[in-house]
Amino acid sequence: MACALCDGTGWRPVERDGVRRVERCDCWRTGLTERLMEDARIPERYERCDLDKFDDYNDSLVEALRKARIFIDKFPVVDKGLLLVGNPGLGKTHIAVAILKEVIRRNHARGLYWATAKLLRRIRDTYNPVVKATERDVIRPVIEAELLVLDDLGVERLTDWVDETMNLIVNTRYNEKLPTIFTTNIPLSVPPKSHVETLVERIGIRVYSRLQEMCQFVVLEGVDYRELGPGATKEELAELLRKGSLSHKAPPGRGRAMAKARLPEGQLDLGWTGGKAGT
Repeated sequence: MACALCDGTGWRPVERDGVRRVERCDCWRTGLTERLMEDARIPERYERCDLDKFDDYNDSLVEALRKARIFIDKFPVVDKGLLLVGNPGLGKTHIAVAILKEVIRRNHARGLYWATAKLLRRIRDTYNPVVKATERDVIRPVIEAELLVLDDLGVERLTDWVDETMNLIVNTRYNEKLPTIFTTNIPLSVPPKSHVETLVERIGIRVYSRLQEMCQFVVLEGVDYRELGPGATKEELAELLRKGSLSHKAPPGRGRAMAKARLPEGQLDLGWTGGKAGT
C-alpha cells in the first residue's frame, strides 16, 4: 500500500511561511534504513544485538560500552575504529554489531559485517588465477564500506596469501581513513615462555602496525556467557567468574607470516605470487 503522505514517491509536500515545497518522507527514510540493514550482511543470530541489552557486569565491559557509545555519537567524525579483544563469550560481536546497526540507523551509512574466515573463503573462491584478481563485487564493498566490522580477526592460519589479502583490505582502509571495528579472541600478549601465539603473530606485523594507528584497543574481561545459556542472572555470572570459564582455560593461538599487498589503479590485484589461492 502506498504511503498516504507521499503516495509512494518518497517526497511529501509541506508548507512553511506560505511557501509550498517537498521534503523526504519518513517512509523513504525507513525504507532506506531497512535496505542498508539488509546490505550490511548481519547474521540472523546477531540481528537483535543492542547496547542496551548488553550485561556489563564488570569494569572492563562498562568501559567497552562507554567507548562504543562515544564511537556512535561521533560517527562519521571519528579518528579511529575499535579493536575489541578478549576470550570467547564476552560479547565482542554483540557490541560490534550493535554499533554497526546504530550507525546505519542514525547516519544511513553504508555498513558491512563479515566474519573474517568467511570473507577470506569468499575471496579465495572467486579468485581468478589467470588474471590474479578477485571479483570486484566481493572485495570492493569491503574496502569502501563507510563502516566495516571484521569479526574474529586472526582465526585463519597465517599463510602468505592470507597476510597479503588482509594487508590489502586493512591498508586500503587505513589510507582512506575509513573506520573499521575488529574483534579477536587472540591475546595481545602472553606470559614469557608461553606457547600461545599473540595477535601480532597471527596477523603479521604489517597489519598489526596499521591497527595500532587505526583503532582504539579495547580489552574485555569476564566469563563465557554461553556456558550458562540464555537468561543468566548476575549472581550466576558472578559465580562463574569466581570459578572461571572452561573455554577460557586455554587461550587460542597459532600461526606465522609475511607478505605484500597492493591495489593498482583500476584493478583488484591481490598480488599472489604462485600456487593455488590460500596455499
